[in-house]
Amino acid sequence: MTTNLVEIIEKGKKLTQGIDILAEKKAFQASELPELLRLMPPREESTELTVVCHPADFSASALARAVEDSNAHLVNMNVTGAVRDDGRMTIELRTSLRHSDNTIRSLARYGFETVSSKSFPAAGETEGDYDEGLRTRAAELLHILNL
Repeated sequence: MTTNLVEIIEKGKKLTQGIDILAEKKAFQASELPELLRLMPPREESTELTVVCHPADFSASALARAVEDSNAHLVNMNVTGAVRDDGRMTIELRTSLRHSDNTIRSLARYGFETVSSKSFPAAGETEGDYDEGLRTRAAELLHILNL
């Protein structure tokens, strides 16, 4: 089982000096954490996606275009060394939007498969706060439509 860069960074946030983390059969020391965080630093109000494609189909510009077609900005892109059993390569992306539904659909239209996504809320906000805000706005809209 492989560990992607996002998982390494999440585990790294909890590290203390001297504790190892394991990823793709390579142990990373806590002293190497700044180098890993440099590749994909923490960012609020964003989504991290893991995308796979065949090496012959890989195009950074196509990935960027697919993300931007969903009205998001591509903040980070890292091509990992992970290769799946079917020969497809793994790419880690970070976009500027918290919710990734449109981005995932756009990536699929361009021929990229999204295997995982993780969203991060704004500072001081939880997912529950955001969902409650959406429920409130939807209820207000339904009230206006019923008038």
